[in-house]
Amino acid sequence: MPCPSRDPSMAKRLLSPKLLNNLRSLTRPLNSTSSASISAVSPINFDEKPEPVALEKQPTINQPTKILDLDNHQKLFASVSTFELLRSSANLGLAANELFVDFSMWVMNSWLMETSLIRDVILKTVKHTFFEHFCAGETTEEAGECVRKIHEAGLRGMLVYAVEHTSDNTGCDRNLEGFLRSVQFAKSLPPSPVSCVVAKITAICPIRLLRRVSDLLRWQYKYPSFNLPWKLNTFPIFSDSSALYHTLEKPEPLTQQEEFDLQLAHQRLLKLCQKCVEDNVPLTIDAEDTSLQPAIDYFTYSSAIMYNRDDNPILYGTIQAYLKDAKERLFMAAKTAENLGIPMGFKLVRGAYMSSERKSSSSLGYDSPIHNSIQETHACYNDCASFMLERIADGYGAVVLATHNLESGQLAASKARDLGIQKGNPKLEFAQLYGMSDALSFGLRNAGFQVSKYLPYGSVDMVMPYLLRRAEENRGLLSTSVLDRVLMRKELKRRLKNLQFAKSEMTAPSSMKIEIGTQWKL
Repeated sequence: MPCPSRDPSMAKRLLSPKLLNNLRSLTRPLNSTSSASISAVSPINFDEKPEPVALEKQPTINQPTKILDLDNHQKLFASVSTFELLRSSANLGLAANELFVDFSMWVMNSWLMETSLIRDVILKTVKHTFFEHFCAGETTEEAGECVRKIHEAGLRGMLVYAVEHTSDNTGCDRNLEGFLRSVQFAKSLPPSPVSCVVAKITAICPIRLLRRVSDLLRWQYKYPSFNLPWKLNTFPIFSDSSALYHTLEKPEPLTQQEEFDLQLAHQRLLKLCQKCVEDNVPLTIDAEDTSLQPAIDYFTYSSAIMYNRDDNPILYGTIQAYLKDAKERLFMAAKTAENLGIPMGFKLVRGAYMSSERKSSSSLGYDSPIHNSIQETHACYNDCASFMLERIADGYGAVVLATHNLESGQLAASKARDLGIQKGNPKLEFAQLYGMSDALSFGLRNAGFQVSKYLPYGSVDMVMPYLLRRAEENRGLLSTSVLDRVLMRKELKRRLKNLQFAKSEMTAPSSMKIEIGTQWKL
């Protein structure tokens, strides 16, 4: 497909000197836990490093009124069958057991998986437990049935062809076809059941090349005169608090073959973007760990400049709020897009690579790029959510608030209401993983918001990395799914009690008639 031409003047356009001049006008915190935020940034362009950002403490504000009802288990789970409640309760209970998770991960990574018979047994066990709980199926058709099922419950689906890392161009081409089929399938459904298609750049660009590109981008950020002849226009990728320790020595320029492979990878993404534009199906690019994320953002932003038009952000990037630089990067990218007249969408998550990030930084003798406490991560997420909600209220951009945190969900819902964002506004979507935080999903649905479930699908073998990451990186999240499990148990007890009462109601009249008849005969 033809590649949209680059605009040389675009790279020269500067952000306003008032980019982030007044913190309070940019983002008012969702709650009093919000930490320091950006107050000012000097002018920057696409290739220059921004000046250091000034930080100041936020004033505290009162907690918002709750608008989500997460206590009425009968109303929350009214659309869920008793069988599904039983299965979900059992699977969440197992997933919250760390001993069970440790043992399962040992089995999946052990020599047992090399024995054909044992492997088949293990995969079948996984398929009928965690796979069916957290995944939408093995085929597009099965994923479609899952989409229809959750749509009947008032939710939407984010279709995720769950292929991940790839090492060669042949595999990348094959994966692209899978993503294109996802878009085609989403188009075949009624407009409302599917909110977007999700893709990973690691599936359409060899991972070794992504590491090389990330190294080169980091080096150019540290040394702006470092020339990258292949680089396209993009939004800011780094801030002064970004993790740069992955690149400690000057990297070699891309070879001729690497530049060719990079062009192929970019053409794959452009082909996918073009298909999404033609079928009007939004595309969300998932995030990776910090060793790869600069290249992921480069691909995402350079393509968004080409394809996001007319207040229709067809392409969404992902910001991981557990990173110390998340807020600065989001602010700069969003404001650059606004100044260039490019509508930009973001999916906001907390992050899923905590263990590997900390191990990597520790091995190199550097501080972790992740916030030092969960409270700081919550504050960062809430500040970023507040910023994006205010932008939507002002008519800019779009956001998917992907969260399993009840407080963040409650605060964002209240903030949206206070800002006058109408229920059903297509620029605001809440999201949770399929099989997790159903109480929050249904609570947001009942309050009138658009809510999606992240629906990975593919063969059990292909989806296994996703399942292992859910187990390893989200132990704390799974163990804190207490609310879902408590509410599910309450609803199951209620249904059992009602069933017993119904049986007694059915049998009592019959016994009474016999008794009365006997007395009458006497």
